[in-house]
Amino acid sequence: MQKILVSACLLGQPVRYDGKDSGQFDQLRAWQQEGRLVVLCPEVAGGLPTPRPAAEIPGGQGGSVLDGHNQVITRDGSDVTDAFMAGAEQALRLVHAHGIRIAVLKSGSPSCGNTLTYDGTFGGIKVSGEGVTTSLLRRRGVQVFSELELPEAALALDALS
Repeated sequence: MQKILVSACLLGQPVRYDGKDSGQFDQLRAWQQEGRLVVLCPEVAGGLPTPRPAAEIPGGQGGSVLDGHNQVITRDGSDVTDAFMAGAEQALRLVHAHGIRIAVLKSGSPSCGNTLTYDGTFGGIKVSGEGVTTSLLRRRGVQVFSELELPEAALALDALS
């Protein structure tokens, strides 16, 4: 059975930076009942507490963080890059351990965003980009979807079956 990596906040776990969750989704619950889900919050896995200060990537590009050209910074200027990198590596270990080829991760997140991320100004501005974990997983061939793309994720899963 093909496993799917899923952001913990999308299953109602209160692990977001603000100590909240991101809701619950019927499709994810169905996959969970089938035993398909491997659940992770990369930021918590990387050692960050909940709640924690909001963090953004200046320019919004997780790949630039992976390549060592950028950092993940909190609103107060603290560098949390190491924790974001550690969380991305933990996600990759789970991908390898479970043969995962599809992930459903939280949209907009500096870890998990797959099409848009915040620009690093903490002004609520989103730019085209992806989070650190998403970037690493995509570099390793994992298809990454957000909670806004569950029908597309289901089609991709069907194509692998």
